[in-house]
Amino acid sequence: MQPTAKPDVGDSHVQLQGVGIQLGQTWVLRDISFGVPRGRIAVVIGGSGAGKTTLLRIIVGLVRPTCGAVFVDGQDIAGLSERKLQSVRARCGMVFQYSALLDSLTVMENVALPLKEHEKLNASDLKERVLSTLESLELTGTENLYPSELSGGMRKRVGLARALIRQPSLLVYDEPASGLDPLTARLVDDLILRTRDRFGVTSIVISHDMVQAVKLADRLYVLDKGELVAEGPPQELKAQPGSLAAKFFEASRLG
Repeated sequence: MQPTAKPDVGDSHVQLQGVGIQLGQTWVLRDISFGVPRGRIAVVIGGSGAGKTTLLRIIVGLVRPTCGAVFVDGQDIAGLSERKLQSVRARCGMVFQYSALLDSLTVMENVALPLKEHEKLNASDLKERVLSTLESLELTGTENLYPSELSGGMRKRVGLARALIRQPSLLVYDEPASGLDPLTARLVDDLILRTRDRFGVTSIVISHDMVQAVKLADRLYVLDKGELVAEGPPQELKAQPGSLAAKFFEASRLG
């Protein structure tokens, strides 16, 4: 499998062209090509083992593809050195499936971690930056609490605060509704939309939640066994009888 010629990325914030990744004799992803316009929300769905999280990690430069090109802000990051990848990652924020907060650290300390690791700020400026980010997500007053003292929805918001703290232009979410009750899951959906609207970020969401997919997606991408089998607006894919996307909708009683 050979990478194709460099595409015209146009206004795409993220553009994948012929991306594949091989582990041993198995292609985990094969010939993935799509673009996500700046400031839009893309949702990727698919069954377990379809390659969704691997795709997400490729987009933020945590995993290198075996072949293909991955353009972020017009720059192909697939072959960049580790040092140059650091500047790309600084423009990306990742919200992990279960928030991935450190239980031994307070909210303040968890959110401050990326700043301490990558930026040289004095204690006063660091505290001001963290408190401002917490305030933007309606988390004022939580800075001295520990993760165990927070509800599931609040932990998600703290995870988002940590992802936003370096003011990224791209946010990726790995199963943001996982482990949440339906009401809290819908609140997380609202949070993703408000974050996009307030900060103008491009968002890529991995999800099994079809209610979430319909609510969030400007465009829906369907993975099956490592291949992109469908893409389009949610309502358009829902109307394709017999397709994998339609089966997801039917299983969620949205068909």
